[in-house]
Amino acid sequence: MKIVRYRSAGAAAWGVIDDEGVVTTADGTPFVDLRPTGQAVANPTLLAPVTPRTVMCVGRNYRSHAEEFGNKVPDEPLLFLKPPSAVIGPDAPVVYPSLSGRVDPEAELVLVIGRRASRVAAADAWSVIGGYTCGNDMTARDIQKSDGQWTRGKGFDTFCPVGPWVETDYDPTDVAVTCVVDGEERQNGRTKDLIFPIPYLIEYITRFTTLEPGDVILSGTPEGVRPVQPGNRVTVAVEGLGSLSNPIVAQD
Repeated sequence: MKIVRYRSAGAAAWGVIDDEGVVTTADGTPFVDLRPTGQAVANPTLLAPVTPRTVMCVGRNYRSHAEEFGNKVPDEPLLFLKPPSAVIGPDAPVVYPSLSGRVDPEAELVLVIGRRASRVAAADAWSVIGGYTCGNDMTARDIQKSDGQWTRGKGFDTFCPVGPWVETDYDPTDVAVTCVVDGEERQNGRTKDLIFPIPYLIEYITRFTTLEPGDVILSGTPEGVRPVQPGNRVTVAVEGLGSLSNPIVAQD
């Protein structure tokens, strides 16, 4: 099932999307007990298909990406948080902040939590995941480096595009993750190359913090990261999950 969040007639709601791309309404709670009604929605605009309390991100989780920036491959997952205010949906503009001189997109597979997760063993990790989607870990690289920690560089408003939907029936263990800018492919990796695989990440993260349904984990980005400029359009895709496209615009 493909879970979406949409706006129609000025109101936001949850629904599902069928194989023909038709959005229909749904009852229940997303990632818990959502039930499609079959009633089509008129002129929907897709929003981010998550409203997370926690946006957990994994840095340097592909060896090739760590090496392209001359960084040490971590011995344990390198975690950071983005504020929920960074989350935007398909086609929403990413604002290039006036404070930065270099902004990079980073294509990622996103895990969406489906039930409350605390101290989950790796063997049980799949049971707490409600679905998967595409994500873009936008980064003000110069600010990330100058600050020495990543909160500002990763946390600007609009710096976490997610979408276009959450797929609940999906095998994420060996799929392509790509980033294309104005038709030019920049990133192309596979999730089988994650340094810390998904079950390990779930166990590691839930040992110290509780995740709730709708929270997300951005699992890391492959090599090929390069900067963008206002006027570019970034398209992130994960094999079998569709694509997420966002324009880059200058800050007013």
